[in-house]
Amino acid sequence: MHIEKFNAAVMRRATQWRRAFGMLLALVLCVAGLGTVGVSSAQAAQVSEVQGKTFKVATDTTFAPFEFRDSSGQMVGIDMDLLHAIAKDQGFNVQIQSLGFNAALQAMSSGQADGVIAGMTITDERKAIYDFSDSYFQSGVQMAIAKNNDAIKGYEDLKGKTVVAKTGAEGEMFAKKNASKYGYTVKSVDQSATMYEMVKSGNADAVVDDYPVLAYGIQQGNGLKTVTPKVPGGDYGFAVNKGQNADLLKAFNAGLANLKKSGEYDKILAKYLGEDSSVKPATADSTAKKSFIDLAKDAFPALMTGLKNTMLITAISFVIALVLGIVLGLVRVSPNKPLSWVARVYVAVFRGTPILVWAFFFYFGIPQIIGHSINIWVAGALTLSLNAGAYLVEIVRGAIESVNNGQMEGARSLGLSYNQAMRKVILPQAVKIGTPAIINQLVIMLKDSSLLLAIGFGELLYQAQQIYAANFRVTETLLMVGVIYFVAITLLTWLANIVDRRMNKR
Repeated sequence: MHIEKFNAAVMRRATQWRRAFGMLLALVLCVAGLGTVGVSSAQAAQVSEVQGKTFKVATDTTFAPFEFRDSSGQMVGIDMDLLHAIAKDQGFNVQIQSLGFNAALQAMSSGQADGVIAGMTITDERKAIYDFSDSYFQSGVQMAIAKNNDAIKGYEDLKGKTVVAKTGAEGEMFAKKNASKYGYTVKSVDQSATMYEMVKSGNADAVVDDYPVLAYGIQQGNGLKTVTPKVPGGDYGFAVNKGQNADLLKAFNAGLANLKKSGEYDKILAKYLGEDSSVKPATADSTAKKSFIDLAKDAFPALMTGLKNTMLITAISFVIALVLGIVLGLVRVSPNKPLSWVARVYVAVFRGTPILVWAFFFYFGIPQIIGHSINIWVAGALTLSLNAGAYLVEIVRGAIESVNNGQMEGARSLGLSYNQAMRKVILPQAVKIGTPAIINQLVIMLKDSSLLLAIGFGELLYQAQQIYAANFRVTETLLMVGVIYFVAITLLTWLANIVDRRMNKR
């Protein structure tokens, strides 16, 4: 009996211990589970902030080896490869806007872009306006001169000379900082390829630029040589507007850390800068130079894409401008003074301001006013059509007023109203008078479309910039563009004249 009680007591104690242990184990598992769930939730939250989202990232157009277009027209380079690799690692998508450095910053400030990656040096001044990622490249500057120039050995030989640098880049800051010390004048331009052409042509004596860009260009045969050692510079960073897109910046930093840890970062640098992640200076002769025919074959697809965009934006804009010109031209000569005054103001405003001002206003300014981005085609069409419309108003007005006053008086004496006289007597004659000037305005619009490259519109000259930014064959590329423009304008004028003859039966 005592043994049974003892066994029962032992069993109860064992059961209590098992329950206590089970509760403790459950508590531990619960805590561990909660911890795991908490970490997973945090990770999920971190990923969900950007996962599946699409961000617009603005960049430069001519900053090889960081961003440039290859022979197939794709944007490549250190910045592009890093950005795409980070986006893949963090699960978000990017849309690249190739605008040029200054235009890229304006696009971000106006809300047309979420971020900028363009070999942008992190400085205290820029930190006041933008938030930067962790550094993804440490740069520096170097000076180069024309390959056949033996007079300049260093900065001390630049007294009274002209030094060219890229607007907003680290090279420009270095050049301006030392201008008074060495007695040279700094001229700033927007593209690396333009700087190198200025030095080769003698319009500048030397160029100061980021050393990877300089050395890459020399390897590609840009006709320059370096004469000074590298000066260590700042760090490149990915930028967003101050206090905005913190999730994108966080994802960029996380992805960059993962790329460095996995070795992918070093592979990307080595792809463009060599295994030691630095470009070894080379002479132009070290790169086999393609013939003009081969260059034309490589450039043909991209140039045809640019031509297509040029013709299309010109056609759309011309139709809008022609409607504006006819309607407001008739208003301009109407007896209704208030309406005539409105047309007069429109003409004065758009004829009295540069077309580039309106391109920047429609693409960068309007979004800040309405709080919504504007498609680049819409901005381009508004720019061209409203500008050309102002000139067409005056063409229509001039054509109508060129018709002899006796025509209107004769029509009215026959009992026709003012509107009937205009429609049946005056306008048919005005069409014959004004058609040549309208055709001329169409040609002007076709050429003016090249100004849209300033906002990153992919027209013909923009495509040419992408090509010579990578191969530094500026003269040959622009020669091809000139021939294409000449052929296109000649054919367009020929077709327009045929239409003119058929309409006016001349």
